[in-house]
Amino acid sequence: MSDVNSIDSGGSGDRRRWLVLGVIGLAQLMVVLDATIMNIALPSAQHALHFSTVDRQWVVTAYTLAFGSLLLLGGKLADLVGRKVTFLIGLVGFAGVSAIGGASVNFTMLVTARACQGAFAAILVPSALSLLTTTFTEPKDRGKAFGVYGAIAAAGGAVGLLLGGALTEYLSWRWTLYVNLIFAGIAFAGGAILLERQPSQAKPKLDIPGVLLVSGGLFCLVYGFSNAATHNWHTPSTWGFLVAGVALLAVFALWQTRAANPLLPPRVVLDRNRAGAYVSMLIASAGMFATFLFLTYYLQQTLGYTPIVTGFAFLPIVGGIAVAANLSTIVLMPRFGPKPLVPAGMLVGAGAMVWLAQLGAHTAYVGGVLGPLILTGIGLGMVIAPSINTGTYGVAPQDAGVASASVTVGQQLGASIGTSLLNTIFASAVASYITANLASARVIGRPALIGLGLAHGYDTAFWWTAGILVGGAIIGGLLFRRGPLYRKDSQGQQAAGVLAETEAGPALPA
Repeated sequence: MSDVNSIDSGGSGDRRRWLVLGVIGLAQLMVVLDATIMNIALPSAQHALHFSTVDRQWVVTAYTLAFGSLLLLGGKLADLVGRKVTFLIGLVGFAGVSAIGGASVNFTMLVTARACQGAFAAILVPSALSLLTTTFTEPKDRGKAFGVYGAIAAAGGAVGLLLGGALTEYLSWRWTLYVNLIFAGIAFAGGAILLERQPSQAKPKLDIPGVLLVSGGLFCLVYGFSNAATHNWHTPSTWGFLVAGVALLAVFALWQTRAANPLLPPRVVLDRNRAGAYVSMLIASAGMFATFLFLTYYLQQTLGYTPIVTGFAFLPIVGGIAVAANLSTIVLMPRFGPKPLVPAGMLVGAGAMVWLAQLGAHTAYVGGVLGPLILTGIGLGMVIAPSINTGTYGVAPQDAGVASASVTVGQQLGASIGTSLLNTIFASAVASYITANLASARVIGRPALIGLGLAHGYDTAFWWTAGILVGGAIIGGLLFRRGPLYRKDSQGQQAAGVLAETEAGPALPA
């Protein structure tokens, strides 16, 4: 059930809905920023708190572990307790632990705060997306709203790099956490005023075995992939957790078919369009976060950019995402649906990766990075915004929270898988190149050899990323149904399309 006032298009009610979009967008931006804003600040934090380089990964991993493993629980709580309540709780909690993290006096305090940030983000994000789903139900307005939201979800990571660099360079690394108090304070005030609580009429029932199975399974998967990024695939702490994660999720899937009140009702994920949307989010996120990682290293280590200049260098991807996300959801989705858009976006992104795979040890930004960045933004905008729209469309109101969480689970898993897999490929390619060309170090010098090895590693990683995105285009082409998500009925009214055909409960009005 919607947690905003029931309002018609036009007049003050319509303005209120767009203000709600602003509040939701600000909350989403805060959460997405925190996935990358600490990356540039980590060296400064490490120097201040005196922790090792090996431990440094946990400042990022603690956030993603808690976020990814608790998302479905957060989505279900939004459905059971009420989206306004969980939205505001998420904001307050996120701001509070951000303040604690900014005031950290040691490594343990910082990592604990980051884990708590992830836990509150797992409550906040499904609440925000399900509020968007139940607020904007008319196709025209829904396209605009999801275009804005999708642009934020896709571009927020790049904005985080820019903001993190600026705050670290001109204030302190602590402000990469303190800044959340500003975002959360504005969003909380807007949410408290604009959102109206409408509690669920059903008695809250929580699938405890399902919560334990899926949270444990997602934790093991995220931990396993994160561990692979810093160790290797052969250590028990990597493959053991991955095997355990797969096993727990398999048991969870079986349990959901038998549970009286399933945490993730099968009807949510068995629809072809929504399944395609969730898989597409996973694959696109894998490519996006890997691109952020490798280009951040390339710009700083190879081209010698400062953190703030590196952040500004990513702005073209933000522009590409903003344009493509809104064009795809407002203009193209109502006419063609997701089937042609998502595969096309994957192929555009793959083309950008092939372009980036031509980087050398001395390739200039304008000649070798700027064009692919714009193309990457266009491709990701055509994938992520339509996938978020499709992944939450046509669900019964009582399932909006878990459907929203499922979209974000795909994004989090994709980020973890892409970063760990491609970083391992990159490291192996660099080591192999240097080993094979040690003799040339006597002629060109060891620093030059390392530079060439790094360039070879980047090129290899980008070729692999291109292949992953091509695979995503094929999967999307097979899974998505033809045609738009909605159609006109005989009376000329908008009716729920094929996405709602398999729903057991009432579909959202379209």
